[in-house]
Amino acid sequence: MGFASGKHAKFISDRSGFAFPYSERVREWNGAIVHISEFEAKHPQLEPTRDLSDDIALKDARSDRTEPGSERILTQDPFTSGSSGSAVITLKEVGHGRVSGDKVRFRKVTGFDGFSSSTLEKSSGYSITVTDADTYTFTASSGTATTGGQRGGGKNATVGSELAGVAATISAVFTLTVSASVVTSTTTFDSSSITLDSSTKTFDEG
Repeated sequence: MGFASGKHAKFISDRSGFAFPYSERVREWNGAIVHISEFEAKHPQLEPTRDLSDDIALKDARSDRTEPGSERILTQDPFTSGSSGSAVITLKEVGHGRVSGDKVRFRKVTGFDGFSSSTLEKSSGYSITVTDADTYTFTASSGTATTGGQRGGGKNATVGSELAGVAATISAVFTLTVSASVVTSTTTFDSSSITLDSSTKTFDEG
């Protein structure tokens, strides 16, 4: 439905109650219809504004972390045994960047000069003593050099930190306890209610 223009009409102001030309009416923020001369804007404190303070938090942030150690492939036959009867072994790892007291673990090592591969690949690793930027020594947990001054270890040996290359696994152990039922055999029978064979203590058929 359309409305008339009201160019000759008047309206009553909701604020003053006076009559004014209809074409000079305006609506305030609260819905009141008043004359243009009576118009009052909404107080600024009633107009919440957007917070323009500096943002601090980052969306989808990923914090830095210490990368786990990785294994390094060694050159062919990087191990050198000490003198005959010695358990000290020298390892060549160019630019190793390690310090005395670090623990390393070897993998894919071929046994040599009295040292077995299982000894060299000890799961708990070996504490090292650095001699220079490319070599360090460690003491084998078992065995001694047979000849001494021999190189070995094979062409596939690797070295890493004690836990390098080992995935951390959390194992949950559940124990199920089953109570065994104790079955006791009865040596007496109630012959008044059932018929049994007195010699074999079994039910008689038919």
